[in-house]
Amino acid sequence: MQPLLFLENISYKYPDNNEYILENLFFQFNDRERIGIIGPNGRGKTTLLHLCMKLLTPDQGEVYFQGQAVNTNQKVQELRRNIGLVFQNPDDQLFSPTVIEDVAFGPLNLGVKPEQAREIASNTLDLVGLGDYEERITHKLSGGEKKILSIATILAMNPRAILFDEPTSGLDNDSREHLIGVLQKIEQSMVVVTHDWDFLNRIASTLYNLENKTLTRHDINMLHNHTH
Repeated sequence: MQPLLFLENISYKYPDNNEYILENLFFQFNDRERIGIIGPNGRGKTTLLHLCMKLLTPDQGEVYFQGQAVNTNQKVQELRRNIGLVFQNPDDQLFSPTVIEDVAFGPLNLGVKPEQAREIASNTLDLVGLGDYEERITHKLSGGEKKILSIATILAMNPRAILFDEPTSGLDNDSREHLIGVLQKIEQSMVVVTHDWDFLNRIASTLYNLENKTLTRHDINMLHNHTH
């Protein structure tokens, strides 16, 4: 079976730096897989997610979506229709005046008719527990509410996989529990970058550590040792 996404022998350095932050890195995941990625700050975890989405282009190596190299605009668009990225800061993701408009934006962009886009948005808000927030002003929401809303904007496009960059950062305990409940409900593949071991223990089935510029797969039991 072809992996959904495959990064082959990826090396990347920032434009103003001579040293690679990621080097000879391999990474893949399949439908319905739940992967956690941990590692110290500044080692390239966010960069890795941006390479997966082709928001950055590797200096070496290739990104494959369903076995095909993502090297044309058309392939990039196909990749981004199927894999969504939830940014660490929800303000990077949310820009519409009201909650329902933010969630309907993605389906509309995919060519769904307005009434249907609104229905999808409404159902998605119900799914994430923000059903009565439709007409709320987006920028007046709390940090936790914005985080859940930013996930809803991706879910509304029904991607096959979602990449999460530090989803629990800045959340209070109630918001964090709410988020865990939402993620346990949804069926999509997930790649979660986080420092939060307990969160991964409840969400992920596979664990990688980003260290020494590459990914090392770890036994998921490492999680239990960390969280107990």
